[in-house]
This record gives sequence, C-alpha cells and structure tokens, in this order.
Amino acid sequence: MNKRFKVVITDLITEPLDAERGVLDEVADVVALDAKCEADLIGQIEDADAVMVYHYLTFSKSCIDRLKQCRAIVRPGVGYDAIDLAAARQRGIPVCNVPDYGTEEVADSAVAMAVSLARGTHLLNSRLRRGVGQWNVDQATPIARLRGRRFGIIGCGRIGTAAALRAKAFGLEVAFYDPYRPDGLDKALGIRRIERLDELLATSHIVSVHCPLTEETRGMIAGPQIARMPRGSFLVNTARGGIVDTAAVVEALASGRLAGAGIDVLEHEPPPHDSPVLAAWRDPNHAAHDRLLLNPHTAYYCDEGCEEFRTKGAKEVLRALLGEPLRNVVN
Repeated sequence: MNKRFKVVITDLITEPLDAERGVLDEVADVVALDAKCEADLIGQIEDADAVMVYHYLTFSKSCIDRLKQCRAIVRPGVGYDAIDLAAARQRGIPVCNVPDYGTEEVADSAVAMAVSLARGTHLLNSRLRRGVGQWNVDQATPIARLRGRRFGIIGCGRIGTAAALRAKAFGLEVAFYDPYRPDGLDKALGIRRIERLDELLATSHIVSVHCPLTEETRGMIAGPQIARMPRGSFLVNTARGGIVDTAAVVEALASGRLAGAGIDVLEHEPPPHDSPVLAAWRDPNHAAHDRLLLNPHTAYYCDEGCEEFRTKGAKEVLRALLGEPLRNVVN
C-alpha cells in the first residue's frame, strides 16, 4: 500500500476543503489549522509533506526548521513576503506561488477605488449617509475630469499591466515606474515609462501601487514621497501594506495633500484594535472618515478566483508530492 501524504493548510482556508481534496484526495490527507500566528503551528506541521501558507501569519525560519519531510511550501496567491525564502532554500524546500489567479480582480479593485475616490462618489456617499452637508455636489468639489489626467502605476507586472489597460479605458493618461520591466513595454501598451519614482509621484493625479513587497520596496511610499504628490491627488494600494506607510497616508488626508486614498492592505492584518489608522477612519471628525476607502485585503477575491487559487495551489502541491517539475518556484 502506497503511503498517504499529509498536506497542511496553515491559515485562512478552513473546512470544507473540497477544492484541495478534489485535487489531492487520492494521494494525501489535507488538514486546515486555521492558525492566527506562528505559535499555533507548533506540533501541527512537523510531519507535513507539503504546506500551503496564506497571509494571516508569517512562516519564518523557526517554522521551516521544524519541517522534517516537507517537499514544498506553496503560497496559493501572488505575494510570498511572509515566507522565509532563504531558510527554505537552505533546507532544499522549494517555495511556490500562484502568480496569475487574481490579476483581473486586483486590477478591477484598484481602478474601481481610484475612480470612486476621484469622482467624489465615496466621499459623498459617506457624508450624506450620516446627514452631513447639502444634497448636492458642493462638498465634494473640486472634481477634475478624468480624461487626460495621469494615472501613475508603481510596478507594471501582470496586475499593473491589467490596471493600465483599465485606466486607459477611462481616458486617463497612464504612466508607470518599474526599473525591472524590459524596454518596449510602454510601446506595446501605449503608455508612458517614467524613469524616476519622484517624477511619477510629482506628476500623477492618481498613484496606484502594484509592486511586490521586498527589502527594496518596503516603506517605499512614506511621508516624504507622499509630500511630492500634487495637492489634492489620490493614492491606492492593493499590493502589500508594508510598501506604503498607512499612518502617513492618514496624515496626508488630514493636511489635504491627499484628497482620498484607497487602501486594501495594511502593515498588520488584521490590524490591532488600537490602530491609529482605524481610529482616524472611524472618527467622523477626521478627514479619513470620508476620504479613506478601507478594505480588509479583499481586492484579490471573487468566487471564481477563490476556486482558482485553491485548485492551482493544490495542483502545485500534487506535483511536488509526485516528484514532477514545479511550475512557479520563487526561491
């Protein structure tokens, strides 16, 4: 009788595990831990043949060092900054992701946030619902026409490209900053390449962040960078919380430097109850109450996409268990 493998899902996904078992049931038992922190994994992952990690916790060297027989760590999503890639590499454990599942959804969410903010829709809905202001457009003005305004993209990979195409449909002039994309992408997409981040920030009506979280991009958009943006501009982050200093965003909303911000990702998720960002967002007397559009890391989600990343993640696990070539190794 062939050995049955053990596959552990650390966090986020819980029973029923139909998507994973539909792929793995013939060879592996699948267990979901619903862990909230690394400590919850102690005694639960040591004998795993493969681990699937989401984004509610970090998967550090201490976790990886406890794995006795793991053939792969799979992140059924795009970002893998919470996994210690170097520690896994030292142990000879491949780390894989699913880089394509949420491309359309994140791009849709980013542009939807940007348009809702820039058109005054979010602000008016927020204020009128609680009975503030007259039933007209006055409290949302000035509202600039979108056509011809610059939509600046930081990171023009799969999602950034998809956002660029959507922004173009609104008549926005799209520009991007990404030192790692090859020459000619701007010509292929009919958009403009900007060589310096400072220039992109200083010339964009809307800035949308679409780069991965790395040591290079951590804290890339903080107070000094936001200060370079035109007064009354908009910032959207659907990438990773650590790229943008969200507290600085709240300060910029209070000062009027930013007229609005769409934030899908925070530095700590879920945020602590005493988060100053949440306090400002919930305070009717703070500008963030009406001008900050806050979501709980959901830009990636749609029903079809959820099935897709779970199934694709499980298929990568299956390839690892069967000794087949892996599709998306990131370490």
